[in-house]
Amino acid sequence: MTAVLTNLFDGVAYGMLLFVLACGLAVTLGLMNFVNLAHGAFAMTGGYVCMLLVNQHGWPFFTALPLAFVSAALIGIVLERTLYRHLYTRGHLDQVLFTIGLTFMSVAAVDWLMGSSRVFINLPQALQGQFDVFGVGIGRYRLMIIVICGLLTVALQLVLARTRFGSRLRAAVDDPRAASGLGINVPQVFAFTFAFGCGLAGLGGALSAEILGLDPYFPLKFMIYFLIVVTVGGSSSITGPFLASLLLGIGDVAGKYYVPKMGPFVIYTMMIVILIWRPNGLFGRTAAR
Repeated sequence: MTAVLTNLFDGVAYGMLLFVLACGLAVTLGLMNFVNLAHGAFAMTGGYVCMLLVNQHGWPFFTALPLAFVSAALIGIVLERTLYRHLYTRGHLDQVLFTIGLTFMSVAAVDWLMGSSRVFINLPQALQGQFDVFGVGIGRYRLMIIVICGLLTVALQLVLARTRFGSRLRAAVDDPRAASGLGINVPQVFAFTFAFGCGLAGLGGALSAEILGLDPYFPLKFMIYFLIVVTVGGSSSITGPFLASLLLGIGDVAGKYYVPKMGPFVIYTMMIVILIWRPNGLFGRTAAR
């Protein structure tokens, strides 16, 4: 039983991490109807920024985390204003080809600048190791991830459902022309939303570097995980990807623990079963543009 609970805790932590990494894609794909396969590149950017600040410049870990968010968001808004905005009205195939090209360019650039070695972030002593609660091993770093991701999930849901900006974003997505007629600055709303999604990816990349490792091929290795989370959860809300992340995280950890030879196939089997049952995802709906 203690092994089951320990695996459950690790699975929840992994699922929370997947959500932070993928929720930015859920925002751009589900709320903006834009396929950004370069999402992992922004996560990698945040991870490397945090690693450089902590490992090479001696910054405190909790000080470097916000800068990982800001750096990815700034790069995101620059690219959105110069490149991405011209693709909003184009088809999904054009968006996929453009963003996958950006992904390969980012992989080559980071490989040239940082090298191909896998790196990790030096965590503070307070986040290292674990403690036992009734025989269940609780990792300090994973517990921190659960707390941060839980607060972030609540904050995102409140912003999108209860604030004026959330209402403007939904209006801009459902009918941009009518939203402009009501005085909503649609390009500005899209730019801020895109930058915020990129910032979330950067934060997720910084948080995941210690668990998943960080190397130039990070965007390619975990791109499929981001897409699975958004596809299974449905791209019309934040609740769907959050529940999908938890489900897939627990399933992935349990599969690799109990059936190591078939562990990697567990999440794909879960994805197929869920999509046969609900083709639009757990909370999906037909998107309107």
